[in-house]
Amino acid sequence: MAGPAPTPTPTPLPPPSVPAQPAAAARPARYDFLNSKPPANYVAGLGRGATGFTTRSDIGPARAAPDLPDRSAAAAAPAIGRGRGKPPGEDDGDDDGGDEEKGYDENQKFDEFEGNDAGLFSNADYDDDDREADAVWESIDKRMDSRRKDRREARLKQEIEKYRASNPKITEQFADLKRKLADLSAQEWESIPEIGDYSLRNKKKRFESFVPVPDTLLEKARQEQEHVTALDPKSRAAGGTETPWAQTPVTDLTAVGEGRGTVLSLKLDRLSDSVSGLTVVDPKGYLTDLKSMKITSDAEISDIKKARLLLKSVTQTNPKHPPGWIAAARLEEIAGKLQVARQLIQRGCEECPKNEDVWLEACRLASPDEAKAVIARGVKAIPNSVKLWLQAAKLETSDVNKSRVLRKGLEHIPDSVRLWKAVVELANEEDARLLLHRAVECCPLHVELWLALARLETYDQSRKVLNKAREKLPKEPSIWITAAKLEETNGNAQSVNKVIERAIRSLQREGMDIDREVWLKEAEAAERAGSVLTCQAIVKNTIGIGVDDEDRKRTWVADAEECKKRGSIETARAIYAHALTVFVGKKGVWLKAAQLEKSHGTRESLDALLKKAVNYNPRAEEAYAAIPNSEEIWLAAFKLEFENNEPQRARILLTKARERGGTERVWMKSAIVERELGNVEEERKLLEEGLKLFPSFFKLWLMLGQMEDRLGHGAKAKEVYENGLKHCPGCIPLWLSLTSLEERMNGLSKSRAILTMARKRNPATPELWLAAIRAELRHGNKKEADALLAKAQQECPASGILWAQAIEMVARPQRKGRSSDALKRSDHDPHVIAAVANLFWQDRKVDKARNWFNRAVTLAPDIGDFWVSYYRFELQHGNADTQRDVLRRCVAAEPKHGEKWQAITKAVENSHLSVEALLKKAVVALAEEENHNAADA
Repeated sequence: MAGPAPTPTPTPLPPPSVPAQPAAAARPARYDFLNSKPPANYVAGLGRGATGFTTRSDIGPARAAPDLPDRSAAAAAPAIGRGRGKPPGEDDGDDDGGDEEKGYDENQKFDEFEGNDAGLFSNADYDDDDREADAVWESIDKRMDSRRKDRREARLKQEIEKYRASNPKITEQFADLKRKLADLSAQEWESIPEIGDYSLRNKKKRFESFVPVPDTLLEKARQEQEHVTALDPKSRAAGGTETPWAQTPVTDLTAVGEGRGTVLSLKLDRLSDSVSGLTVVDPKGYLTDLKSMKITSDAEISDIKKARLLLKSVTQTNPKHPPGWIAAARLEEIAGKLQVARQLIQRGCEECPKNEDVWLEACRLASPDEAKAVIARGVKAIPNSVKLWLQAAKLETSDVNKSRVLRKGLEHIPDSVRLWKAVVELANEEDARLLLHRAVECCPLHVELWLALARLETYDQSRKVLNKAREKLPKEPSIWITAAKLEETNGNAQSVNKVIERAIRSLQREGMDIDREVWLKEAEAAERAGSVLTCQAIVKNTIGIGVDDEDRKRTWVADAEECKKRGSIETARAIYAHALTVFVGKKGVWLKAAQLEKSHGTRESLDALLKKAVNYNPRAEEAYAAIPNSEEIWLAAFKLEFENNEPQRARILLTKARERGGTERVWMKSAIVERELGNVEEERKLLEEGLKLFPSFFKLWLMLGQMEDRLGHGAKAKEVYENGLKHCPGCIPLWLSLTSLEERMNGLSKSRAILTMARKRNPATPELWLAAIRAELRHGNKKEADALLAKAQQECPASGILWAQAIEMVARPQRKGRSSDALKRSDHDPHVIAAVANLFWQDRKVDKARNWFNRAVTLAPDIGDFWVSYYRFELQHGNADTQRDVLRRCVAAEPKHGEKWQAITKAVENSHLSVEALLKKAVVALAEEENHNAADA
């Protein structure tokens, strides 16, 4: 059915360049309005309620488009720059045959940017203006891209790191395990099983057959599950006491699986934190755990999310619980959300306004500008909180403002001792005295305020203050002790003992239990404060309280030794002084007191003590006749005379000791005295007689061999050493002395043979290995020394002296790595620590070297070589104070051992030198040795 005929529209003529087409008589009738221009402001479908919009095709290109022919003419003749359409001569294969022309190709590819409108510009010419515009826009795109390049690359890098963190490589996952392979021992490495060939290559696939389960297997399974209440006939035949092997059932795998499930359920129940649907959280536990939490991975972020949910449940179910709010705020703080944390703790302050911990946490999280306002609200809500007032004072910058805040707090809390102490610390001496007068009025039962006031007052006023304090606090012993110190400070020595006696009687009248342990600690405190007389008075009046008569000696000696270990020398001296007044004839007490004076006193005090001991002896002509069988007393007397340069008197004492059956030590000391006097024949005679009595005492063999060597009798010295090794084959010093003698007499080969024999008879002895290594080094055999060192470390892997030698032998760039290996093997060995200290010293790392030297002498104070190196280091890099400190500590330690130290101290010319003189002499000798070695190198 044909519609109404449209209004005829004049058809524009084609351009002259296009030839006229014949009349399209065969075409079907078309509506002319499709090719006509719509009227202005025309919107299609406006009458049906449609809304107009503008597209790219309505706007057109940036420049004025050329006049185009109508679509019918364009379809008849091809134009220049046709674009994406097919040439006119080609057949597109449509049923229409191209009879009905369209304004664009509906089969062309959809353009994501221009849409279907791309065909509107396909007929336009690409001239120089288009080229210039494209160049401009391309440069603009490049400029914008360069501005966003850093941000894009940073985002790309962050995405890559995030991807690698969530998807690590297999090598990264096993990197820590591969590093741990370095710590495996040889036994652990050999115990690793061999990996088999588990590859599928060259393996034939086994034939798998699936057959039905036989009835016998099902019947056996049923029998294993059933319960039997009667004995089997075979078991009955055996008397029921044993089970036939054929009837023993196999393991019930079903029961095993059920057991595992039960164990797992028990573990889950124990780890569960849900009770009747409510989440149970320990907020106080979170408070402590959150302090050390650090976010380093996505897993921890997920943990924080879980914790956030838990704490949210806590704060919602119980909003009046302050630790929940504090834990939630700290969680957000650790997660980096400080503002959220502040909001949470602010809500906590609103919910719990009477809790001071919440206000303190809010003050901590607040910014410096807001902290004062927060704490002001807190003290307004809780005016009696001491912590809040102290925090408010801490926020102030000047002492005046701090004092003003604290005094404001004292108006609300006048009996707070902490506030009084804080405000007194900020005041000067005069104001502090006035404040303390007010403080003892407000807090009369606090002894520290009374004592502080007594220290600030004069002598007379202090006595009055202490008397008032005793009236208020009659059971407080510290007031009496302070009174005794006051008397001692003002020179009233006689009053000190009286005050302590009155104190003991007064406290006993008040019903106080006098604990001697507590009073001894007070005596040590008085000693540290410099009040020696007070210390002695306390010991004298309290040491015997609560001790039975038969236990007094043992208890007092033990107390003195404990005080000596703690460094309380005056207290120990006072205990011994009191013990000697009770036990005048006890040799053990006199000996302990003499040892204390020898170690920590002066020579004058030691002499005075020994004279006192002689005066108490009824026969004073011989100091030690009362205790003839005590070898310790004889040797102590010898040492005293010998150190006082009285060798003749020392000889007489040792002669009497030998006559009364002295031990091998007496013979050794006798030989030392003869060596000091230069009597070679007498020394040889004493040593030979001593060896007849004590052939297994190696020191006598060693002294005899050294004497022969010193006299130049090498053959005799060798014979002595060999005879000594027959009696003492395990004596390492004898082997080393013989080796050194052979090396000087016959060279390296003979010395090497002796060392080899010594190592066979005494395996796993690092001293012998070290001697062999050093012998090779002295003759320039570096490779042989390295080989010996490797064998030695295999036999003695934890030897500190071998590791120290290894650090010294390697090249300087490798010493750091070798020292690290040494510390892993022998962490607490002083030789390794001293070697590391020398390494730091060579690298000019002064502080580290000082710390490691200090550690070495602390671990082994008896080895003099460490003290020599330490003192030499302080002479080079320290000051006068550090040098004096090392000297003092070395004198107190009295080192006896050490390779270089014994070579100095055992010399005859150094026998009467003090430890300080020996240390300085050893430093000079060590410096000369190092200079000689450097010159030879």
